[in-house]
Amino acid sequence: MNLISLKNWNDREQSDQEVIAQLTAATRHIKDGEIEFFTPPPVPGYGNSSGFELRVLDKAGNGDLNRLQEVTNELVNALNERPEIEAAFTTFNAGFPQYLLHIDTDKAAANGITAENAMGTLQTLIGSEYATNFIRFGQMYKVMVQSLPEYRAKPEDVLALTIRNPNGELVPFSSFVRMEKVYGPEQVTRYNMYTSAMVNGQPAEGYSSGDAIAAIRSTAEQVLPPGYGYDWAGSSRDQAASGNQAVIIFLISLLFVYLLLAAQYESFVLPLAVILSLPAGIFGAFLLLWAFGLENNIYAQIAMVMLIGILGKNAILIIEFAVAKQREGMPALQAAIAAGTDRLRPILMTSLAFIAGLIPLMLASGAGSIGNNTIGSAAAGGMLLGTVLGVLLIPGLYVLCAPREQAAQPPPTTTSATTNS
Repeated sequence: MNLISLKNWNDREQSDQEVIAQLTAATRHIKDGEIEFFTPPPVPGYGNSSGFELRVLDKAGNGDLNRLQEVTNELVNALNERPEIEAAFTTFNAGFPQYLLHIDTDKAAANGITAENAMGTLQTLIGSEYATNFIRFGQMYKVMVQSLPEYRAKPEDVLALTIRNPNGELVPFSSFVRMEKVYGPEQVTRYNMYTSAMVNGQPAEGYSSGDAIAAIRSTAEQVLPPGYGYDWAGSSRDQAASGNQAVIIFLISLLFVYLLLAAQYESFVLPLAVILSLPAGIFGAFLLLWAFGLENNIYAQIAMVMLIGILGKNAILIIEFAVAKQREGMPALQAAIAAGTDRLRPILMTSLAFIAGLIPLMLASGAGSIGNNTIGSAAAGGMLLGTVLGVLLIPGLYVLCAPREQAAQPPPTTTSATTNS
């Protein structure tokens, strides 16, 4: 795996996805290997890439890596056929070319060399080893011990390297080491105690990460044979474990607003006028997210929770004024019309000012722009549609939920007449 550092946002016009598309097109002609490009995880060290990440698990424990490779490839191919998934791939390769070193312990012992010393020396010569530090010109430098590149350029050069025995003699590795070319996995990883293969990918355009997770669950149930399973990794593990927590949070927020208004209005019916006006704003948030090609992620959900309070405030302004008018003796219908008319200008002024403040977030670019675009678009779309429809819906909802009794009228004055007979 290699990391490619992109130029600063001010020095390039392409986004990371556009750069990935260009690199993919430029390397498509290479047939001798598989090259995949992906962005790093949003939280460094939390997973291997952005998008989703899961592990195919060999729960049967038979240790057949070739069978694990076949099962993983079948799952990846099935995922790539789903419209919700884009560019699913696996880095697991059970046929990776390698060289296996066979040590003749008898010959090594005859030269006074142990297998541990031989492998330790080979690790230093080929893979390098940290020795010490030194300071020069005010700068600290690391000392790494390793053979020169020309002595380790080819696999056969390993046999030409030498190791010093206890007698001070240089013994070539070829005198007790034999090299064999084999094929196998580059590394064998275990996940939850099972031999595993990693699978990565991205949700397709127009689909959220939640849609991709649901598609993976459905596909894995159909494709994975008995004895094989899967588990989530990285940020996908937390998202899959959270389940419907976002829905629960919305319901708790609505319940809190409802109970608070019920205590304020001393009615369990009147707060429904506020609650029933909120879906228009939620619909507007989803509509603008869809129009801009953004997904329903944590930023959008934060904006929707915020909309519950802001749009609820607009509804409270109208209903509070209508309640006051009705208590003065005005019928519910006339009170709702009067409240909607009198509260129209302040609601439009505050709502449009709020939407104008969100425009920079909607048009933001550079690092972190996706989060800014998402929360700005969701809040602006919900506020715009929720305000436009709210000023029309809230008076009608008040008429449906308002108390039917009129305010007590003062009793009529009575006069008594006396008749003289």
